[in-house]
Amino acid sequence: MNVEQDRLSIATVSTGEFTDYILVSGQIEPSRTVYLDAIEGGVVDQVVRESGALLRKGDTILVLSNSNLQLDVMQRETMLYEQINNLRQTRLFLDQNDLVQLGQLAEIDYQISLLEPQYKRFKELHSKKLVSDREFEEVKEQYEYNLKRKELTYKSYKSDSMARSYQLTQLRQSEGRMNASLNGVGNILDNLVITAPIAGQLATPQQLEIGQAITSGQRYGQIDMLDEFKVRVPIDELYLPRISTGLRGKFTLSGQDHELEITKSYPTITNGRFEVDMAFTGESPTGIRRGQSVRIRLELGQSEESLLLPTGGFFKDTGGNWVFVLNPTTGVAEKRNIRLGRKNPEFYEVLEGLTEGEKVIVSGYENFGTNEVLELK
Repeated sequence: MNVEQDRLSIATVSTGEFTDYILVSGQIEPSRTVYLDAIEGGVVDQVVRESGALLRKGDTILVLSNSNLQLDVMQRETMLYEQINNLRQTRLFLDQNDLVQLGQLAEIDYQISLLEPQYKRFKELHSKKLVSDREFEEVKEQYEYNLKRKELTYKSYKSDSMARSYQLTQLRQSEGRMNASLNGVGNILDNLVITAPIAGQLATPQQLEIGQAITSGQRYGQIDMLDEFKVRVPIDELYLPRISTGLRGKFTLSGQDHELEITKSYPTITNGRFEVDMAFTGESPTGIRRGQSVRIRLELGQSEESLLLPTGGFFKDTGGNWVFVLNPTTGVAEKRNIRLGRKNPEFYEVLEGLTEGEKVIVSGYENFGTNEVLELK
């Protein structure tokens, strides 16, 4: 077949360093993003900071109002105050009961202190027949009655003290929990004043307006940290087995090269692609913005010396199984079987069929049909 040479792309087989890499596009993202979700719903009462504002930690962003929530908080606080007062009344009653029993013991000790000398004196007199049996028996019975009474009252006090100690412990714990609940209920209204949890730039999907309703759990914005950035890169699922953390890539911005390293891989495949996060190995470039696109040369393996054939349209017609090689003696291009290895956007790795210095037609072969020899004009 006769072919015009000036319509062909002809490349020379050469020996050089083959770098196994692919070209991918990524988007600049902040290294850390904190999402803002409404803990309590309400109506926007005041917009203090708008989208794009630079925030410090603790800066107020929004102020919400919710009359139903405020009423509910007041009712809860009232109920908790009543329960706390009831606990304190119970504790006061237990303390008073303790004092009453101590008073009873003190009264019994006082009676015994009066009766004991009298009993000893009457006992001695009775032995000398100086008092009657009836008088001695009266004193003896009163004395022994108070001793028995003291024993029973002390046992009751000891038993009640153990139960009272346990009850007081339970009451203190219950009161502590109720006070914590009271503080928690009081803090609910603090959720209506929305502040920045970190320093960064505020971003909201839409402009918030006064009077706008925000429901509980609704995401109304996010805060991006601007001191560090990463690049989110979608990659064709074909390369999933070859992608791992630690692989490096680089891109050029404003005439300077910047190196990146894969720090996280997301194995979920969507529309034939999966994503990785790449962090800067050095300082982040100055002047980059969130959402900015960069073209990255992602290396998949170590560079090594190989026989190289430039890429071209021939591959889609031959699958890399054969090519037309120029014969410098006869001036024709002859079909030859070859075997190619790895590929990057610039070169194929030649494994068999070609030698250094040979010239190969690398443009498309769709017009050559089944011809095996091309005569170049």
